[in-house]
Amino acid sequence: MELQQFTDLLATGLMEADALRPVPPPSRTGTIYQPGIGAHSEDRMLELSLAAVSSRLNDVAVETHVPYPRSRRNKCDVHLSGDIGWAIEVKLLRRLGDNGKPNDNILMHILSPYAQDRSAVTDCVKLAQSGFTSRQAVVIIGFEYPDWPLQPAIKAFERIASDLVSLRPCAPARFSGLVHPVQREGAVFAWEIAGARSVFL
Repeated sequence: MELQQFTDLLATGLMEADALRPVPPPSRTGTIYQPGIGAHSEDRMLELSLAAVSSRLNDVAVETHVPYPRSRRNKCDVHLSGDIGWAIEVKLLRRLGDNGKPNDNILMHILSPYAQDRSAVTDCVKLAQSGFTSRQAVVIIGFEYPDWPLQPAIKAFERIASDLVSLRPCAPARFSGLVHPVQREGAVFAWEIAGARSVFL
């Protein structure tokens, strides 16, 4: 499976899972969330989306939370086995919460240069050093809003990550028409990591 095929399927899976109007469980503080895939955690969103398109993955075996060969305590979000295997890390870019209020810390999860923050940027480095023999990619699932377009954050990610690893061109796929009143549309972005730069953080 090529990376563009995966992003296309993931975007389709987001929309098909969303059509079932899934509702996350209440938060620890008792907050009740609105229906829609966009209200779910990153892990649950990925699980629901992949399940929705499982029949279209053909001969590709999908595993989640796969240990890294060189660091068993680290787990890779998705591993695809097939003619072309992939180790994929996924990050969620959701600037607004279920109630429409801004999440001021979200860009840290995409752009932070510090390994402790486990950002999309540091995932690039982690994958490049992972020891996986399959191809490696970083995926960002981003939700878009009128006052918060995705492109500035995506461009910032590419610039920072490209100082650390060699990224192949982005493979994007849009999704729209979701049921949640805030998380209504966005895109899946994916980059293959073609190699490491000589110096890491």
